[in-house]
Amino acid sequence: MHVLVLGSGQLARMMSLAGAPLNIEISAFDVNSKNVVHPLTQAVIGHGLEQAIEKADVITAEFEHIPHDVLAVCERSGKFLPSTDSIKAGGDRRLEKALLDNAGVRNAKYTVINTREDFDTAIAHVGIPMVLKSALGGYDGKGQWRLKNAEDAEKIWPEMAECIAASNNQAIVAEEFVPFDREVSLVGARSKNGEVAVYPLAENVHVNGVLSLSTAIDAPELQEQAKEMFAAVANSLDYVGVLALEFFDVQGTLLVNEIAPRVHNSGHWTQQGAETCQFENHLRAVCGMPLGSTNLVRETSMINILGEDSLPESLLAMEGCHIHWYGKEKRPGRKMGHINVTADYHGELVRKLCELAEVLDPVAFPAVQEVAKQFKS
Repeated sequence: MHVLVLGSGQLARMMSLAGAPLNIEISAFDVNSKNVVHPLTQAVIGHGLEQAIEKADVITAEFEHIPHDVLAVCERSGKFLPSTDSIKAGGDRRLEKALLDNAGVRNAKYTVINTREDFDTAIAHVGIPMVLKSALGGYDGKGQWRLKNAEDAEKIWPEMAECIAASNNQAIVAEEFVPFDREVSLVGARSKNGEVAVYPLAENVHVNGVLSLSTAIDAPELQEQAKEMFAAVANSLDYVGVLALEFFDVQGTLLVNEIAPRVHNSGHWTQQGAETCQFENHLRAVCGMPLGSTNLVRETSMINILGEDSLPESLLAMEGCHIHWYGKEKRPGRKMGHINVTADYHGELVRKLCELAEVLDPVAFPAVQEVAKQFKS
C-alpha cells in the first residue's frame, strides 16, 4: 500500500514511521517546491503532483493550508481522504464555524468581519472582550488579536484591515472571549465504514499561543461530551481518518474552539501512551483497515521542543523519557521535536516532570517549570 501525503513536515515523517510495520509506504508532496520527497530523509524522489498521484493508492494530508488547485486535482483522482471539504473547513475559520453550527455542537458566539462597519457590528453582536482571528492562515497564536475595550478598536483595526487586504478572500472572525478553566482536546479516528474510536482527552497548556504541554487525563463526564461532539462533526463530514477537536472547558461544559482535520500535536502522546498511536490509526482508516485500540496503556505527557536543537544527554538515561526529533534546521520558536514522558500512575508522572524541570532550560520549557512549581507549592 502506497500513501501520498500532502505536506512534507514532521507529521508526514511520523506517519512514515508508523506505517512501516504495516508495510505501508509513505511519500510526501511538498506543496511549495512541487517535489515528491522521502518523509524521513527529505531526499527528492519525484517531481510533479500528477505522477505522484498515479503511483499512490491513497492520498491524505498533514496540514490544512493546501492550495485549492492541489486539492481539486487530488479530489478528481478519487483517492483523497478524508475529503477536500474537511481540509478546507480546517483551513478557513468561516467554514469551520458553519460546520460546527450545522453539526449542532457548542462553540463560541461569532461573526465575520470584512469591513470597518462589520467590525462595529461584531462589537455589538459578540460583545467585549472578544478574540479576533484571521479566517485564512494564522496558527500558533499568529494572525490573532484581543479587543479588551471599545477604545482599542481604532488601534487594532489598521492591522486587521492590512490582514484582510493582504490576500484574496481573507476576512476576520470575531469570537466572544470565553472565560475557560482549561483547554482540552480530543483526537479520534473514523473508518470508512463509520466506526469511531477516540483517545482519552488531553489537557493542554499553551505559552504565547503555542502548545507547550499535553497530558492525557481521566475525565469521564468530559470524555463523553467530547466523544458525542467528535462523532457529530466526523459524521457530518463523512470523515475518514484522524480528526482533532480542541475545546474550552467552562465549568464542566465543553465548547469547541477549533478543529484539525489531521493528526494533531496534542495527540503525539499516543506514541508511547496508547495501544495504537494516532499516526497508525490515521493510516489504518484511510487505507481501509480496522482501527486499532485507542486505550491508554500508561500515563503520558508530551512536551514540545520549541526552537532548540539539543537537549541534556541525561534525558536519554531517564526512565520513561522518549525523545522525538523532526530533523529540522534550528529557528526561534520552531517545533523541532517533542518529548513523551510516561509513568505507571499520575503521581509518578508529575515526579518525572519535576525531574525534567531541573535539567531543561526554564525559558525554553516554561510549562514544565510551572508543573514543578505547582507541585512544590
